[in-house]
Amino acid sequence: MASLRSTPSAAVKPTRTDAQPETGAAPGPEGLTDTVGIAPARRRGRGAASNASGRFEREARELVDDGWETGDELPPLKTEVQIEKPKKIITRNTSPDIPFDRSINPYRGCEHGCAYCFARPTHAYMGLSPGLDFETKLFIKPNAAVLLERELSEAGYEPKPIAIGTNTDPYQPIERRYKLMREILEVLDRASHPVTITTKSALVARDVDILARLASRGLTKVAISITSLDAKIARAMEPRASAPAKRLEALKLLAAAGVPVGVMIAPVVPAINDAEIERILEAAAEAGATSANYILLRLPLEVSQLFKEWLTEHFPDRYRHVMSILRSMRDGKDYDSEWGVRMKGTGPYAEQLRQRVALATRRLGLNRRIHLETGLFVPPRPGLRQLSLF
Repeated sequence: MASLRSTPSAAVKPTRTDAQPETGAAPGPEGLTDTVGIAPARRRGRGAASNASGRFEREARELVDDGWETGDELPPLKTEVQIEKPKKIITRNTSPDIPFDRSINPYRGCEHGCAYCFARPTHAYMGLSPGLDFETKLFIKPNAAVLLERELSEAGYEPKPIAIGTNTDPYQPIERRYKLMREILEVLDRASHPVTITTKSALVARDVDILARLASRGLTKVAISITSLDAKIARAMEPRASAPAKRLEALKLLAAAGVPVGVMIAPVVPAINDAEIERILEAAAEAGATSANYILLRLPLEVSQLFKEWLTEHFPDRYRHVMSILRSMRDGKDYDSEWGVRMKGTGPYAEQLRQRVALATRRLGLNRRIHLETGLFVPPRPGLRQLSLF
């Protein structure tokens, strides 16, 4: 029977030991062990293998066997949803290597369960784990559309494209129930405000009516992320995201409706999906995509440990090879956060990736540039601008 034991937060760090963790998982090639591992039966359909306490917590908790061996089993992990009520919904950034200065995230956490997701460390700010908590303890912002309407109506607001899906996926499974993304799009449609969307979900096709209206005025473009055409690999990488074939169907439907659609290969993981780059681009072009891009695997903060655990579980025979290539593009480190290189890496292998994508996009006509209109913007609640003067 398992119980919880509290220890100083330093215990969250990876350990180098041959000891077996409570789950019985074997240590990885670098002596990596799952000190807070969750039994596979409990986390079936999830991406992360562990649930280490967040880096800001004063204590770390880990599962241990209390010795009674009663055989009691804990139930499978279920998705829990909590309400978050922010005061603002538009997030601003000044990052020099991304093409937008504002974004919206209607959800915190993501049920898709991608072990490599660079947004995982943000869950630590909520006192939760970037591991399984990130994909099972989600936050919704039910007032997102109301806040957006208010912020777009503020005096002095200058319209520029709003990016959605750059942190957590706006079309993750719970969107079917809460429909926050559709409400946001309705506000943007009324205001004639430009928006870009990135998603791994075929659910984006549900909103083709609104997206087609926006596209007819040059106000939107959509990028669908496809990391593998192999359903087995895709399921391992993104447990609860749409199957590759479904994403291609959504891409085709949006393109047929006149919505500019691109494909994102995000992330490119050396020795796992990099051999598929040309095939993915060809399939996307055939479905109607007109642009393409890619992002190299990023392993900031806790993501490094979580990815290594995932790699040990799903591709143990490739572990050393994957990490060796990745580090060759990161100056010997798991991750380099330097502006301008964090997305693509450096060195011969990184340059080879760049050339392969460039050649394929030119050959397939996936290099179309879409300019979004900003001059059509109309404040959704113009009265607020007048009231703000008093």
